[in-house]
Amino acid sequence: MQRTNNPLVMSLALFLVIAFLAGCQIEATPRENLLTTEALTTPTEAIRPSSTQLEQKASTPAPTLSQQVPATPTPQPDTTPEVWDYPASHYIYPVYGHEQTYELGCEASAAVDWANFFGLSIYEYSFQTALPLSDNPDFGFVGEVTTDAWGQIPPYAYGVHARPIADLLQAYGLPAKAVTGYSIDQVKQKLSEDKPIIVWVIGNMEYSNPVSYKDSQGRISIVAPYEHVVILTGYNETHLRYLNNGRFYEIPTEIFENSWSVLGNMAVIHE
Repeated sequence: MQRTNNPLVMSLALFLVIAFLAGCQIEATPRENLLTTEALTTPTEAIRPSSTQLEQKASTPAPTLSQQVPATPTPQPDTTPEVWDYPASHYIYPVYGHEQTYELGCEASAAVDWANFFGLSIYEYSFQTALPLSDNPDFGFVGEVTTDAWGQIPPYAYGVHARPIADLLQAYGLPAKAVTGYSIDQVKQKLSEDKPIIVWVIGNMEYSNPVSYKDSQGRISIVAPYEHVVILTGYNETHLRYLNNGRFYEIPTEIFENSWSVLGNMAVIHE
């Protein structure tokens, strides 16, 4: 090739060489910087916590249960009205009774008739003499069953209330339960299940004024003259049927309730 000594050509050539070398230098700088950045941001270096961070995390207490779970709301009382499923009318058959033996023995007489319906035979005398004695009818029999007259209130001859009767029936093996404040709906429900009920009323289904009585130990009982006991055995929409001294009677429901309420709707039920 023929060599040229033209200054213009030589200057152009020199310029091209310098430009080439400068371009290489410019390109190398960002490449080098890129490699350096990658080396600093590798996954193992970027997310690995320091020993100080690990110690701080370990010393941080876990959240308590109260922080994680909201407090349990206070349960609200169930105000749903009770639904009754008894029929409009129901009578229990067969139920047998007898005339009470003693003037003040209506509770024992009714109790043994009630027990007989559920298949347990008890002598009235045996049941009467097994009752505890007390000057408070809530705890035992008040008076002398063979000689005292009916119609008085404690501390004179009176009789006995539901709990001692239920307790003795339980001792004989029957699932008897004394209740107060029982309702007509509860009565009809129980009778519809063929379970007669012993109830405390006033004689002849009348009304008498209840009296607050304090016994010798300072205990209070509600008593009333002519306290009496019968067995409910059926009902319809307007009347209740009851067994008294071996005979059956029917009475308007409101008249029964008036008499039954005197001693607080007291009863012995099969429960």
